[in-house]
Amino acid sequence: MPRITYWNPEDEKFWNTEGKKHARRNLWISVPSLMLAFIVWQIWSVVAVRLNDVGFNFSQAQLLTLAALPGLVGATLRFFYTFAVGAVGGRNWTVISTAVLVIPAIGVGIAVQNPDTPYSVMMLLAALCGLGGGNFSSSNNNISYLFPKKEKGTALGINGGLGNMGVSVVQFVTPLIIASGTFALFGDKQVSANGQAVWIQNAAFIWVIPIIIMTILAWFKMDNVPAAKQSVKEQFVIVKRKHTWIMTFLYVATFGSFIGYSAAFPLLLKSQFPEYVSLAFLGALVAASARMAGGWISDKIGGERVTAFVLIVMSIGVLGVIYFLSTKQFPGFLTSFLILFVAAGIGSASTFQMIPFIFSVKEAGPVIGFTAAFAAYGSFLIPKLFAWSVGSTGSYATAFYFFIAFYVISIALNWYFYQRKTTTEEVQYNFKQAS
Repeated sequence: MPRITYWNPEDEKFWNTEGKKHARRNLWISVPSLMLAFIVWQIWSVVAVRLNDVGFNFSQAQLLTLAALPGLVGATLRFFYTFAVGAVGGRNWTVISTAVLVIPAIGVGIAVQNPDTPYSVMMLLAALCGLGGGNFSSSNNNISYLFPKKEKGTALGINGGLGNMGVSVVQFVTPLIIASGTFALFGDKQVSANGQAVWIQNAAFIWVIPIIIMTILAWFKMDNVPAAKQSVKEQFVIVKRKHTWIMTFLYVATFGSFIGYSAAFPLLLKSQFPEYVSLAFLGALVAASARMAGGWISDKIGGERVTAFVLIVMSIGVLGVIYFLSTKQFPGFLTSFLILFVAAGIGSASTFQMIPFIFSVKEAGPVIGFTAAFAAYGSFLIPKLFAWSVGSTGSYATAFYFFIAFYVISIALNWYFYQRKTTTEEVQYNFKQAS
C-alpha cells in the first residue's frame, strides 16, 4: 500500500476525494481488531464463573480478583498505548497490539484444563489478558486523527461501540462454545458439577485464528497517517491541561461504569440470581449498542447536554438496582441495571465527542487515550469494591451508594465547566489562551 504523505480531514476537497475512503477502510479494520481486544480483556469475567464447576477450588474473593486483574493491567497499559500511536504510527501499533493477544488466548486455554493449575499462574494469565485492555486507548486515538471534527463523535462511537461489543460477545458466546465439543481442537472434555460435559478451553482457543487474521489485515490494509506522528514529549503536555483531568473524571463516570459493571455483572448474577446467569451478556450488549447511537446524537445536539442527561439516568438506575436487589425482585433488578448500562454506553460516546471541541487536533487524540486509561480502572475497582462491600457489610448496596456520589459530582462538574452560560467554543478559546 502506498505511503500516505498528506492528511487533513478538515480540508473538504481532500476529504471527499481521498480522505473518506482511507478513513473508513481503517475504521472497519480497527473495529474487529478492537472487539477481539475486548474479548481477550474480558474473558475472565466469564471463565471465572465456571472454574469451580470443573474442579477448581477458589473463593469468591479469588474469583472476583481474577475477573478484576485484567482491568488493572489493561488500564495501566493504556497510558503507554495512548502515546504509541504518535510514536510508531496507527497501523504499526494496531498490528503489534493485536498480534500479542495470541499469548493470553493460548495460555488461558492450556491452564483452565488442569484444576491443579496454581492460583498464581491463573493470576499471571489474567494479568496478560490485560494486554487487550490497552488497545482501546491506542485504537480511539488513531481513529480520532482520521475523521473531520464534525464526524468524530460518530466515528468514535462506532469504533468504541462495536469494539465494546466484544464484552457482550465473549459473555454470550463463551457459555455456548464451552458446551460444544465441535470446537475442541485441543484438550479433553471436563465434567462440571452437574454432570455436564464442557470444554472450558474453547473459551480462549476459539479466538486465536481471528486474532491472526485481523493482524494480517491490519498489516496490509491500514495506514500510518502523518497527522498522528508526534513525540511522547509533545503528547505528554496534555497532563498539564485542567480540562484533561475534568474530562477524565467524566469518562470514568461513564465508561468506567460500563466496563466495571460488565466485569462484575456475571458474578453478581451468580451470587444473587444464579438461575439467570446466562443473561449476563445483555448488559454489555445494550451498553455497546447505545454507545454507537450516543456518538451520533452527541454530534447533533452536543456532548455536554447528552452527558448531563445520562449521568442523571445512571443515578436513577443505581437507585433502582439497590431497591430491587434488596427485595430480590429479578425483573426490576435487571431492568434497572440495563437502564444503567444503556446510559453508561451513551455517556461513553458523549464524553468522547466533547474532547475534540475542547482540545486542538494534536492534543485531542492523546487526551482521548489518556481519559480512557483512567476509566479502564473501573474494570478492576468496581469488582473489588463489590467484594469489599460484601465482605464488610454483607451487602452490595454500600458500593452502589459510592457510585451515586460519583455521578452527582460528575453532574456538577459537567454543568459548571461545559453546560452553563459558557459555551463549548468559549471553553476552547479560554483553553487556547491558557496554553
